[in-house]
Amino acid sequence: MRAAPRDLPMTFMFDAALAALREIISPPFRTVLFKSLGMTFLLLALAWVGLDKLALSYIAVDYPWLQIALAYATGLGLFIFLAFLIGPISVLVAGLFLDDLADVVEADIYPPGERGQPLPVSQAIMMGVKFAVISSGVNFLALLLLLVPGINAVAFLFANAYLLGREYFVFAATRFRSVEEATELRRRYAPQLFLAGLFIAAFVATPGLNVLTPLFGVAFMSRIHKMLSPARRAGWAER
Repeated sequence: MRAAPRDLPMTFMFDAALAALREIISPPFRTVLFKSLGMTFLLLALAWVGLDKLALSYIAVDYPWLQIALAYATGLGLFIFLAFLIGPISVLVAGLFLDDLADVVEADIYPPGERGQPLPVSQAIMMGVKFAVISSGVNFLALLLLLVPGINAVAFLFANAYLLGREYFVFAATRFRSVEEATELRRRYAPQLFLAGLFIAAFVATPGLNVLTPLFGVAFMSRIHKMLSPARRAGWAER
């Protein structure tokens, strides 16, 4: 038997992306989307009220018109700031439900009894926080790179492809193997996972679709993990 190929056929990758797109409009995924968006906007509304009152408490001027102008300027600044946080916070909130979503996906793509195991609660929370930190960091970097025409879009796309591709893959793989084994598998197929990550990066880069990133990421990378798992790749080599 020949050794398993180290490439991931693009046809499999596109098939996985199309299947993931179909999956994220299914009832279980829609339920998680509504929950995560509801919690996200509730957190943002509470943050708006708190930060607005805090900012206005430090604004003391003698002219009413200037007080009103500063209040409007503060509100606009908070709106821009909180709009920037919609993506990272929705990723953080949706991270609480990733195991449930992965279980739904695995029920579709694996034989009965071969699904992965849920992550420990502490590990799942830490992974959700990590996703949110990576998302906010990459988006902040992209804002800085807006000052460098021609570089910002490419840097944003590639950074998201690399970081989110590997993190969602490690999440999917950890349901079946240890963190060390998942990390080793991720390193072994880093180029392939970068290409797969470009699909996720396209979601992040599209306004409106960016809130669907966690749903697509887990549905897509669960399938990519199955394709890259040793048993599956051995099957390719036999054909």
